Amino acid sequence: MRHQVSIPPPSAPSLRGHLPFADAPTAPDPIEVTSRWLTRGGRPWFPVSGEFHYSRYPAREWEEELLKMKAGGVTVVASYVIWIHHEETEGRVRFDGDRDLRRFARLCARHGLDFIPRIGPWSHAEVRNGGLPDWVLARTTAPRTDDPAYLAAVRPWWEAIASQLDGLDRAHGGPIVAIQIENELYDQPGHLRTLKRMAQEAGLNAPLWTSTAWGGVHLPDDELLPLYGGYPEAFWTEADGGWPDTCRKHYFFTHQRDDEGIGADLRPTTVRGTDPDTYADRFPWATCELGGGMAVAYHRRPRVDAADIGALGLTKIGCGSVWQGYYMFHGGTNPTGERTTLQESHATAYPNDLPALTYDFQAPLGEYGQYRPSYDELRLQHLLLADFGEVIAPMRSVLPDGRPRGQHDRDTLRWAVRGDGRAAGFLFVTNHQPHEPLPDHPDTSFTIGFPEAPPLTLPSVPVTVPAGAYFCWPLRLDVVGLRLDWATAQPVCTIVDDDGRTVLVLAATDGIEPELALDARTVASLATPSGADVAAVTDDDRILITGLRPGTDALVEAETPTGDRVALLVLDATTARTAYRGEAWGTQRLVLCAEGVVFDATTGEVRIHPRTSDDEFDEDGAVDENGAVGESSAVGAVGARPRTPVPAVSLSVLPAPHRPPTTPGATVKESQDGALTRYTLVPDEDAPTVPAPTLTALRPAGPPPTPQTGVLGRASAPADEHYDTTAAVYRVDLPASRADTPPPPGSDLLRLHWTGDVARAYVGNTLVADQFFTGRPWDIALDRLPPGKPLTLRILPLAADAAVHLPVTPPAGIAEIRHAERITTRTWRLGTT
Repeated sequence: MRHQVSIPPPSAPSLRGHLPFADAPTAPDPIEVTSRWLTRGGRPWFPVSGEFHYSRYPAREWEEELLKMKAGGVTVVASYVIWIHHEETEGRVRFDGDRDLRRFARLCARHGLDFIPRIGPWSHAEVRNGGLPDWVLARTTAPRTDDPAYLAAVRPWWEAIASQLDGLDRAHGGPIVAIQIENELYDQPGHLRTLKRMAQEAGLNAPLWTSTAWGGVHLPDDELLPLYGGYPEAFWTEADGGWPDTCRKHYFFTHQRDDEGIGADLRPTTVRGTDPDTYADRFPWATCELGGGMAVAYHRRPRVDAADIGALGLTKIGCGSVWQGYYMFHGGTNPTGERTTLQESHATAYPNDLPALTYDFQAPLGEYGQYRPSYDELRLQHLLLADFGEVIAPMRSVLPDGRPRGQHDRDTLRWAVRGDGRAAGFLFVTNHQPHEPLPDHPDTSFTIGFPEAPPLTLPSVPVTVPAGAYFCWPLRLDVVGLRLDWATAQPVCTIVDDDGRTVLVLAATDGIEPELALDARTVASLATPSGADVAAVTDDDRILITGLRPGTDALVEAETPTGDRVALLVLDATTARTAYRGEAWGTQRLVLCAEGVVFDATTGEVRIHPRTSDDEFDEDGAVDENGAVGESSAVGAVGARPRTPVPAVSLSVLPAPHRPPTTPGATVKESQDGALTRYTLVPDEDAPTVPAPTLTALRPAGPPPTPQTGVLGRASAPADEHYDTTAAVYRVDLPASRADTPPPPGSDLLRLHWTGDVARAYVGNTLVADQFFTGRPWDIALDRLPPGKPLTLRILPLAADAAVHLPVTPPAGIAEIRHAERITTRTWRLGTT
């Protein structure tokens, strides 16, 4: 089927200077907002922001985690400044240790990351009271209003924040590009204006002042930049409600920005402050909460897969987003309160019971920094935006006439084009959604009409768009004078090789043969890899390249009539998801590596973090046939694990450094990997002896607790006393490492494969980790536990009649650890000599 759309000519110019946002006069790259996109230094700017809550993560690890985010394509770090984390007791404001806001902001600046403090005062964030300290609620009966008692409490708190961020604004060369006021407050524009004025009076400054804008929000006129969101799943809906339509909508190309479903359990859904499109004519489509994952509540525990996150993100770009903002990009752990636990719960009249500690969120980077496949899916898109976001941002989103008939239409192909109104653009296709697979679309081609150029029809022969595919294809993309009329492969990034040649890297789409169509007028000479077919299409002045076998050797080399040299490298879909680009050994390089890669420009190092992903699910939750606890080689008699081989790690680099990288503890072997140079790190010796944990079953589970309900009639998490009376109990002994063989620098996790309902881990009487069962393994970071002390695990079974939604259903009445392992990895530090 041929799908068609015509790109309209440019409409009226975007509005400029109509909003009261102003950057510091001394900023070398002033930030401005037009009605359709943002600019920085006078050029279109397409930010990528990722949420990372510093107060939910150990301060000693902030720097490396920020570098992971940067390597993943995040350019702006957002974080709630959660009031109750800092001032649980009135007058005792803490900015020490993991609460050191100033240090966190300065680390962002150190590594070239912008920073957005989301200062509340109410933040939600699945925190007790939405982040308001108990003593604030005891002082006022009207929080989140202009009640004088409430404002009197907020004012000194914001003065404390301003003191922490003093000198870190743009006027002083600091990283703060925006400040968010409140969160999800949809019907009090006057209070939002009051809060902004109070923040400014306290000394807070930023070029952008923002507010969340879902749920029919009513904002004070032109005072706050509205930011939108959209999640692939929701924990805040009913257990038996199925996949919410408010989540389903995000897998369709549409120009509706609002999402009336986010936070709908905390506000009336029948009351809307404004029409969904109220702000579309004055503000660009910017987001702050695209779902990087999803939390789990006791009554509803959604599963979110990497493709769910990747497809949603790409769809929003096709819809017209000019700011990709993710919540969460990095998971964490709730701090332990001095007076109470600090999670959202029925105990504080919230509709959902959340775990006391874990806030993993199934994020691209997990609670302990684990890399998840969603990190690779998003990084692929962020590389595209890093190079071409400046081009995409001003492009309008255009929808075809033949659109889906409604949100339950699974048969009509979902696609859109962003075009410049003249001759170029990008084609977006999404054929994936969670829960309900979309069908293949055979015999598919696209015809895109342009106002100032002939139409483009692609591919040369109709193809089948496979179920689950989502991609972006270029339309008349200029690469240093070479014009790529179209490609059935997604642009990834550009890199300049040692010969000064610009290399455009593209990612093939699984199931679709890559084709490259070049404007023949921009090609003086051409060389293609063996097996490729080159055909000249005389009528269209086009050169069509087919028969490419995607991979590191699928390199098409061209020279333009002006002498510029360009190459097109078409990677297969799997290899493309190993692509990183960053400052490595003195210059920008493309790195292909299946592990986690960090570029540290301050030290000149490239660091490799072997993956410890827990992104796997036990589909049946079954125990073995004897009902016994499973064992791995890492669980057994007390003692040391034998020395085991350290796996080799490889990375392929373009351009190759003049000398091979070096790393302590390994020999680096060099070889060719198509157009790249591969370096394989072969460890000099086996892994050191690391004491293995020993798992001992102390008590089987008793009967499941009788299900209880709380707010909105939703299932409540079992009370604390059940962990003492009916939980299955295990002891994990964690012998300390000997001084002569400490674990290598890297990751040290205890991974538990378990069956049950809820689980907690204690050292002595101190709760150190918890999890609600979802079918995903339970990780516990061993370096966060006191060394040499046993860990006690308590697991409660699920009642057969529990009103709980689960992606994987465990056997009723069973609470067991099925398999346990210790996963120790080494971080490799690569420099050059």
